[in-house]
Amino acid sequence: MLKLLTQVIKVHPQKPEKEVMAKAAEVIMRGGLVAFPTETVYGLGADALNPRAVERIFQAKGRPADNPIIVHLGDLKQLEILTNYVSPRASEVMKRFWPGPLTLIYPRSEKVPPVVTGGQDTVAVRMPRGKVALALIRALGRPIAAPSANLSGRPSGTTARHVFYDLNGEIDLILDAGPVEVGVESTVLDLSTQPPTILRPGAITTEELRGTIGEVALGKQCQPVTRSPGTRYRHYSPKAEVSLVKQNAWYEIGKLIDQYIAMGKKIGLITRLYYPHFDSSRVIIKVMPRGLGEYAKEMFAALRELDEEGVDCIIVEEVEQKGIGVAIMDRLLRAAAH
Repeated sequence: MLKLLTQVIKVHPQKPEKEVMAKAAEVIMRGGLVAFPTETVYGLGADALNPRAVERIFQAKGRPADNPIIVHLGDLKQLEILTNYVSPRASEVMKRFWPGPLTLIYPRSEKVPPVVTGGQDTVAVRMPRGKVALALIRALGRPIAAPSANLSGRPSGTTARHVFYDLNGEIDLILDAGPVEVGVESTVLDLSTQPPTILRPGAITTEELRGTIGEVALGKQCQPVTRSPGTRYRHYSPKAEVSLVKQNAWYEIGKLIDQYIAMGKKIGLITRLYYPHFDSSRVIIKVMPRGLGEYAKEMFAALRELDEEGVDCIIVEEVEQKGIGVAIMDRLLRAAAH
């Protein structure tokens, strides 16, 4: 049976039209799925309190059932639905970073369907700062469960076009407000440990958190942490095989390219330097911004574009692990995991 095309509606990123938000909220209220931009990546939203609707997210994405989903709030009053306890430290962190790209782990209330939490006794929650996301949640009047709007394991969608490519025919509606602001998913922080632990690095950096609450531990990269979304060993992966190399390792890059060419493979190279001496007929070079913030914004799009070019393998130069560079390397390590 042929599937219907997913509807795409343009929306203003800073002043989302009320009639569009009302239509999208109605789709979610009926149990449908709506992809929408947050400041981090595009999310795939369903009514967080409707277990059947949330199950559709797992079906559309091909997402493992034990992988929890972040619940997005439009105001702090909605947090009372999701948890019965907010610690003083959590209140301090929320005051500093919400709305924004920070997800916190709370004890789950009975009102949260187990399908949302992957069977865990905790729930991951954040309040996005993206204008479209906030307007949609507030138009619905209920929390929205929303993982990244992409096929499970693939690079996250940072434009509506990415979402349409992955999920056309599987979801009801895509709200297109152009490219997102940040480009990598939210930081996930577990405040139940001592010291608090970053389960997934993101746009809110370790340094920023330490400046607010003191010592913070960083969970081991490329290890599955069940209470946090987006921490599978292999994740964010294009169809092509990804290999990481050290910065400015010209000799190693050339050697790797020669090996791939000898195997008859088409190659993509993601770098912040241009290498004109490589054979352009066999190597497609994506030159990334020098600034880590702009790099993060373009990273997933670069991986997807090289996939569309039909490359067999992608070589990526590592970036320095400072600030948002920690989140960039976390995603690249997972994309390169075999």
